[in-house]
Amino acid sequence: MGLNKFTESSLFQIMNADIRQNLRSKWFWTYSILFGGFVAIMFSTGITESQIIGFVGLSRLMVTFMQVSMVILPIYVLITTVRSIVGDRESNVMEFMLSLPISFTGYFWGKFTAKFLITYIPVFIALLGAAIYGSFTDLDVPWNLFFLYSALLASMIFCFLGISMFISVVAHSQDLAISTAFIIWLVLVAFLDLILMGLMLKLRLDAGMVIGFGMLNPLQVFRTAVLVLFDPELTVMGAASYYILDSVKRELFIFFAIAYPIVLGSLFGLAGNRYFKKNDII
Repeated sequence: MGLNKFTESSLFQIMNADIRQNLRSKWFWTYSILFGGFVAIMFSTGITESQIIGFVGLSRLMVTFMQVSMVILPIYVLITTVRSIVGDRESNVMEFMLSLPISFTGYFWGKFTAKFLITYIPVFIALLGAAIYGSFTDLDVPWNLFFLYSALLASMIFCFLGISMFISVVAHSQDLAISTAFIIWLVLVAFLDLILMGLMLKLRLDAGMVIGFGMLNPLQVFRTAVLVLFDPELTVMGAASYYILDSVKRELFIFFAIAYPIVLGSLFGLAGNRYFKKNDII
């Protein structure tokens, strides 16, 4: 981002303060234990011994883990992050912090970076713990899937963080911020592929147009990428799979699935930072 020394110093100060605050939060430890406990439960129930479309062992566990993450992570990031800026403003914490030698940009990106680390690290550790445990119990560890799934999780978290921080900056109250975040999540969930297929059939729209529109949804992109890695033929998606696989190569789609949410999150983050600097939100 080409930060100067003052802004960089501000970023690290805010990031460290926010991380320490989160480590004292019950929500953080509940969230961390949730993912770690989920992996432990899947091992104890023998999910690594089941098989589906050729996936068995840790591959089976990772696929299930990613499906659960798609449900939990977006709404968790949205609900917990949208209060970051607007909450500090309502409690007068922001006014105090910005009275110190701290830049607006450093404050914004410090909050952003801290939230990313606090959200991503527990998920990554849970996935890594499963891989390490599997290697000690003579399970075949699919390291290629591990790194791709880790990148997909990071990109999805980054995307929803950017959206959340933008909402937090422009919202006038915490209630409005949370309501907006929840509505956005509902809309994104509603427009997953089944809804899109129903819309296409009802309005007789071109399949390419509908699927292309669906690929603007970061949740849809994440879900499809997980399925592509899980099932290279995308048989579980039905007719939509033919258009997707005929339009782009599997490797190109996976790259898109990682890059697109990062670009989207960056755009919302940059827009939020610009609004934060240019407008009197205190």
